[in-house]
Amino acid sequence: MESFYRTHRYLIEHTDAPIRRGLMDEINWNDRLIGIKGTRGVGKTTFLLQYAKEKFGTDRSCLYLNMNNLYFSQHRLADFAEKFVKDGGRVLLIDQVFKYDGWSHELRECYDNYPELRIVFTGSSVMRLNEENPELDGITKVYYLRGLSFREYLNLKSGNHFKAYTLEEILKNHREIAQNILKDVHPMSHFQDYLHHGFYPFFLEKRNFSENLLKTMNMMIEVDILLIKQIEQKYLSKIKKLLYLLAVDGPGAPNVSQLATEIQTSRATVMNYIKYLADSRLINMVYPKGEEFPKKPAKLMMHNSNLMYAVYPVKVNQQDVLDTFFMNTMYKDHKLYMGDKGSSFLVDEGLRFRVCPENCKIKNNPEVYYAMHRKELGEGNLIPLWLFGFLY
Repeated sequence: MESFYRTHRYLIEHTDAPIRRGLMDEINWNDRLIGIKGTRGVGKTTFLLQYAKEKFGTDRSCLYLNMNNLYFSQHRLADFAEKFVKDGGRVLLIDQVFKYDGWSHELRECYDNYPELRIVFTGSSVMRLNEENPELDGITKVYYLRGLSFREYLNLKSGNHFKAYTLEEILKNHREIAQNILKDVHPMSHFQDYLHHGFYPFFLEKRNFSENLLKTMNMMIEVDILLIKQIEQKYLSKIKKLLYLLAVDGPGAPNVSQLATEIQTSRATVMNYIKYLADSRLINMVYPKGEEFPKKPAKLMMHNSNLMYAVYPVKVNQQDVLDTFFMNTMYKDHKLYMGDKGSSFLVDEGLRFRVCPENCKIKNNPEVYYAMHRKELGEGNLIPLWLFGFLY
C-alpha cells in the first residue's frame, strides 16, 4: 500500500496541468461512482491528477491507481479498496479501468460494500459503460472529456481566461461576445494552428506532433478497439486500411461495397468497423434527420481536423477542414444532421447552418446561420466560425 501512496505523492507533486479543463466544474464530485470517458490523448490521466491535487493535495484520503500496474494481475481491486477504506481512504481514482479483468463487477462490489467510498474511473471512448455493463447501470454518472476546444487553446496560448458560451448565447449575442474577446486577442492569428494541432494537449510536448498523433491513433485501434471489442489481431490491418481509405476519400457517403472489396471482408463487417472507428472518436457519422446506425451514413468525416492533417496532409481541403471543426465543436452538446439544400448541417431541432470558407459567395437566407471563416466580427446571421469554438 505504501508504494501506491509514494507513487501518488510523486505524481501529484509533479503534475502541472497547463490549463484547467471546463469539465472539472461540470462533474458532481459527490456522486459515489463517476466514469470519465475520453479518446486516447485528450488528457484523462492529467485530469484525474489535477482533481486530486486541487481537492486533496497529498492527503492520504485520496489515492490514484493505474490499472497497468502488475500488482493487479494477482490481487483483486475490491480487496485493495477494502484495505484502503479501513486505512481511512475515501476517494479512489482508477485510471484505465478496462485494463483490469472483471472491473465492472468489482466496482459494483465496492459500491455495495463501502458506502463511504467514492470512485472516479477513466475509460476509453469505445466503452459503452451502462449498455455493456448492466451491473453499473443506474449507479454510474458518466462524463466525457474531450480534446481542447478552441477557447481552451486560445486561453492557453494567449494567457486569457475567456469563458464558454451556449449556442443560444452565440446566436443572439455573437457580435457583443466577439467584440469583448477582440479587445484582448485576435483569434484568427491562432485559429489555423488550432485546426492543425490544437485539439490534443500533447502538442505541448517537445515531440513531433504529427508522429505523436499517428502513434496515438494506432493505439486507439490496437488497444481500445481490438481489446475492448475483443477483435482478433489478424483483423487489425483491415481496420487500419479502412480508416486510411476513409481519410483519403474525404468527407462523403461511404461506398460500402467498394470498401468491402478493398479490405476483403463483408459489407456488414465494414459497417461494424465504421461504428468502432466512430466510437473511438476517429471518425464521425452524419445522418439525415430521423436516421441512425445501422443504416449507412450520408457522410463520414474525421472526428477532428488534427486527424486530417496527420493522416493525409496532401489532400486537406479547406471546406472539409472547416466543416470538421464546426461538427467537432458542436458535437459535445448538440445533435448534428446532414444539411438540406443551402445548408451544411441541421442542428438539434432544425437550426440550419452553412459553413463558409474565405471569399465564400452567399445569397443571404434569413433562415440560415452562416459560420464565416476569416471573419473576426459578424453581423446578424453571419457569425465568425471561430466563435463556435467557445461552446465548451
